[in-house]
Amino acid sequence: MRVREKEAAGVSGAEVRAGMRRASEFLARRSLATRRRSWAPVFAATAAAAALIGAFALVVGVLLVVEPPVGRYAGADAVVVAEQRVTYTAKPWGSEPRTVTAYLPERVRLERSVVARAAAAPGVARAVADATVPVTAAGARGAAPALGRSWAAAALAPYRLTAGRPPRSDAEVVLDGALSAATGGRTGDRVTLQAGGAPRTYTVSGIADGGGRSGGSPAAFLTGRHLTALAGHPGTVDAVGVLARPGVSSDALRASLERAWAGRDSGAPAVRVLTGAERGRAGQPDALAARDELLPLLASVTGTVFMVALLVIATAIAQAVHQRSGELALLRAVGATPRQLRSAVGREVGRVAVAAAVVGGAGAIPLGLWMRSLLATDALPLPVPWWLPPVAAVVGGAVVALAARPVAVLAARSGTSGRPAAAPGPAGASEPGAPGKVRTAAGAVLAVSGLGAAGAATAQGGQAAAVAASGAATSLVVAVALLGPWIARGAVRVGGPPVRWLGGAPGFLAARSAAAHHRRLGAALTPIVLAVAFVCVQLAAGATLERAADRQAAAALRAGLVVTGPAAGLPDGAVRAVRETPGVVAATGVLRSTVVLAHQELGDPRIDRFPVLGVAADGLSGTLDPGVVSGDLADLTGRDTVAVGTDRAGDLGVGPGDTVRLRLGDGAQVRLRVVALYERALGIGEFLLPREALAGHVDVPRDRSVLVRTADDTPSAATVAALRRALAPYTGVTVGTATADDVRIAPPVPAGDDAVTVVGVWVIGGFALFAVVSTLSLITVGRRAELRLLRTAGAGRGQLLRTLVLETGLVTVAGLVVGTVVAAVPLTAFAVSAAGSPPYLPPAEYGLLALAVTVAAAAGTLGPLLVRRRG
Repeated sequence: MRVREKEAAGVSGAEVRAGMRRASEFLARRSLATRRRSWAPVFAATAAAAALIGAFALVVGVLLVVEPPVGRYAGADAVVVAEQRVTYTAKPWGSEPRTVTAYLPERVRLERSVVARAAAAPGVARAVADATVPVTAAGARGAAPALGRSWAAAALAPYRLTAGRPPRSDAEVVLDGALSAATGGRTGDRVTLQAGGAPRTYTVSGIADGGGRSGGSPAAFLTGRHLTALAGHPGTVDAVGVLARPGVSSDALRASLERAWAGRDSGAPAVRVLTGAERGRAGQPDALAARDELLPLLASVTGTVFMVALLVIATAIAQAVHQRSGELALLRAVGATPRQLRSAVGREVGRVAVAAAVVGGAGAIPLGLWMRSLLATDALPLPVPWWLPPVAAVVGGAVVALAARPVAVLAARSGTSGRPAAAPGPAGASEPGAPGKVRTAAGAVLAVSGLGAAGAATAQGGQAAAVAASGAATSLVVAVALLGPWIARGAVRVGGPPVRWLGGAPGFLAARSAAAHHRRLGAALTPIVLAVAFVCVQLAAGATLERAADRQAAAALRAGLVVTGPAAGLPDGAVRAVRETPGVVAATGVLRSTVVLAHQELGDPRIDRFPVLGVAADGLSGTLDPGVVSGDLADLTGRDTVAVGTDRAGDLGVGPGDTVRLRLGDGAQVRLRVVALYERALGIGEFLLPREALAGHVDVPRDRSVLVRTADDTPSAATVAALRRALAPYTGVTVGTATADDVRIAPPVPAGDDAVTVVGVWVIGGFALFAVVSTLSLITVGRRAELRLLRTAGAGRGQLLRTLVLETGLVTVAGLVVGTVVAAVPLTAFAVSAAGSPPYLPPAEYGLLALAVTVAAAAGTLGPLLVRRRG
């Protein structure tokens, strides 16, 4: 009886709704009790989705709260540093002005006068200037990289002498325990330290113990005067460590120090006071920049995770509900209302989702911790607060539990909206001819928008191209999910005849079954397309850039040999020694740094960091060929010139003779005159600067390597031997054959990006493959009545098995083809824009992906039957 009829009969609306609720609960409870095996794949997919979302919530939460380790300032109550961030404000199209912030890649130093000002602040017991110099230490046991510091700064860690005494002269040094063990230096021994000049011998006056708190490197302590001379910047310091008077709290000390700079001149450098966990920023000024680069990447991947999870859950639930269409129609025929049935299905799925969310939330913790371990570095170890794992687990479970029921209600709408008299036969026996008009229209719109976004990506560059390509991939994957039955029809028309011709009776059954059940085939295709498209995009994007960068760097290289220095860089005299070696016709020292470009992209303000090379124009043509298209690299001299890659020059609208505004690594703003444009920017960087323009704005103004061109095309053994003799006085300097890696500006996929790629491929790709197994298992479970009917009609068990194998092969091949096409569209757009070449994926990786998809499809289709051992 309808609700209005019952109300007319004297039954209140509340009683009617309560009765309907009880009926829905009864139907959900009974159905769930009798269909546990049918709901098992949905449970598994939902639990996996909850684990995945919770794991990403954990990793993103860790990045949001992380601070670099305090390290060498653990003994200081506060640290005074220069502002390490820059801002840029611009007005997007039709919006209010926006400001973006970025961290500078090189340390911004303080004027030495800051030390006295900090010492004079109330509550300060002592202010210590701190500066570091990378050195190479050599002793009886070998050589090791270290940081040179003043003995006065040892109190900031704190280090304490365990043997000997502090250094009293420029010829004495105190080694920490780690450096003493690495070099074999003991009190009274002689060790060699090499900084910017020739190696010098020092006497070990003492050994200090500080737990290795020198920014991850062993420490060598010198007198303050000698350390200042080695550092090469006597007027500035890296930071000022502050020790408070007894009884002065951290908050009071911070307020006192901030008041000391409250009235400073507007032209003075910006100063920050760090206390507590923030002190780690002073020791690792670029650590938070790595975090800021990781967060957008992870946010993008997290959005993809959410989309993938919803697609998988929606596909699994929709298929499970569709297999019950006969049962739902029968209930309609005996008097159940569409609202009752939708409510019953929603309650049923809700109970499954809640149980799955609990299991998945628990699984999110170990998965998230594993992902965190991939992203952690020495500079950013990513400690996990105790409260974050349970919160992430709850978030993952809650998102899935809340999303599952509305999806189930929507999926049940088509099965409950028909006339009661239209009850079909056995469950799963009916198959709609085509998806609904709304679904088809939405899929078509998404497909067109995906193709449009891919086309737009080819006309753009940089981040804009990547965003457009990513949007194209997402739109196309969702379009495939919506248009699955139509795609399945096309797959059957193309693949059905070969299966029917080559498979005999099983092939005939497989082709006819696929042709009769487009919706089921479309549901099976969706997770395969999702897995193939996502993994291909993740793997091929990095591989394409890496391949193009390698090719451009190899084409740019003209040198046959390379001289490489230790971690501290090459000493000042090394380049001169190389150039004076007989047989050497050209030698170019390479100084590496990073510049900052503030600009607008698609109207939005952006601050991008670009790694650059600093070179000397003298001899450059003999060792490096950037592929100049206009201008002359011979003019790349002085402190105000730059060469620019052609694509970047097009974005900036500049050419030879124009000027470019950049910030160097330490934030110094410069106006540089463009002297040349070159085409191999992917290999050697977007900007090429004179060495002298960078030297005063990097932490360590020493060449990382020297490119060497010899008189012979193939360097002779005599020339190599002569170079080694000329460089013998220097510690840790090697001579080897030059490769593309020696001139390539940086790995196209940085370490953090590479870790995100690993997470994306292994975690999300694995989840997509798991979705293949669960979806196909659900479909197989729903076909038991069909398979029993075929057995009754005379089909043998072996024939049915071969039929399922052929169907699985048809689905797998179609999914691989469609998924590859879906991935190829945005990848081609991205590759043409970013690399100027077609996309590339190593054949072995694609073969491994195809094998994984095939195994997953076989496990999903044949697994339930092999477990039951029934026909």
